[in-house]
Amino acid sequence: MAFLADALSRVKTSATIAITQKARDLKAEGRDVISLSVGEPDFDTPDNIKEAAIAAIRRGETKYTPVAGIPQLREAIVRKFKRENELEYKANQVIVGTGGKHVIYNALLSTLNPGDEVICVAPYWVSYPEMVALCGGTPVIVSAVQKNDFKLQPEDLERVITPKTKWIIMNSPSNPSGAAYTWDEMKKLTDVLMRHPHVWVLTDDMYEHLTYGDFKFVTPAQVEPNLYNRTLTMNGVSKAYAMTGWRIGYAAGPLELIKAMDMVQGQQTSGTSSISQWAAVEALDGTQAHLTVFKKAFEARRDLIVSMLNQTKLLECPKPEGAFYVYPSCAAAIGKTAPSGKVIATDEDFVSELLATEAVAAVHGSAFGLGPNFRISYATSDANLEEAGKRIQRFCASLR
Repeated sequence: MAFLADALSRVKTSATIAITQKARDLKAEGRDVISLSVGEPDFDTPDNIKEAAIAAIRRGETKYTPVAGIPQLREAIVRKFKRENELEYKANQVIVGTGGKHVIYNALLSTLNPGDEVICVAPYWVSYPEMVALCGGTPVIVSAVQKNDFKLQPEDLERVITPKTKWIIMNSPSNPSGAAYTWDEMKKLTDVLMRHPHVWVLTDDMYEHLTYGDFKFVTPAQVEPNLYNRTLTMNGVSKAYAMTGWRIGYAAGPLELIKAMDMVQGQQTSGTSSISQWAAVEALDGTQAHLTVFKKAFEARRDLIVSMLNQTKLLECPKPEGAFYVYPSCAAAIGKTAPSGKVIATDEDFVSELLATEAVAAVHGSAFGLGPNFRISYATSDANLEEAGKRIQRFCASLR
């Protein structure tokens, strides 16, 4: 329509939301759909966090809050960064937003001019390049391929940096691949960034606490302290605390950037929900006992789905270090014919036919910038996951 903004022509609908809605529609028609497309824990928010929210309501903490967040939450975030990431911030270097996406968007909106480039590492979370485009910047895609465990290599990072590069967005553990960088792997990347002082770093650490085995999480400014003054370290309570609907993301960084983001947010949404902020104070300062339970369950589910996917000859599924996703390759299925008679030409065809034939919803890898793969979220019950694995095996066996 003529009155709509030209910027909308640069942006695609979120593939994860679209697939999830398609699964809901099939469910409403009576199909027994197993959705592996949603990126949220199936666990409930821990009781201590819920009780903190109820107590805040009873205290009357129901008014507008400061744009950047209530002082108690900003101080809790300062403590979190020092305790868990060896990063020293002051409360005025912290901002709280309505989810991590809101924080990232405001950082980009506050800093991008036409022609500015933002490096997005494929496979990337679907929203990164779209947010860059909406904010007037140019997303520059660099691939982290499966043979490198979906991790960006320093020489590939060096190759895509130009005088126009303003940001690189780094996500570890990754949505969609689950790949996470060790200290040594991260150091090689920060070494490259140290040679390019005009490039800023925007980290998405949302899956920080969901790593498995002996893996130790690190964030860029922790590995390379000299990046501190040009890094925005973003995190939130959505995944590790099963608080997706509470909508709390936060970030810390240089004061000038935080002030700019505060100004943008002040004219946009103002402060986020007061009750959610008080719940987040308890999430960060309270007991972390639930994390052991979450991690044990997710690790077992990861091992189950990786094993089941690798039992079919048409799929190859690496075992990731973190998050709650796997990103199997379906390259061997390309060119084969589904029971419907449709030839599978792309990973999007693969997930569409999987949904139509076996009622399992997954997200095609091309939506994340790298295929032919697809993303499965194993944030669902063991029973659901096992049944989904059987259906995927059956579907692959049916391809001719």
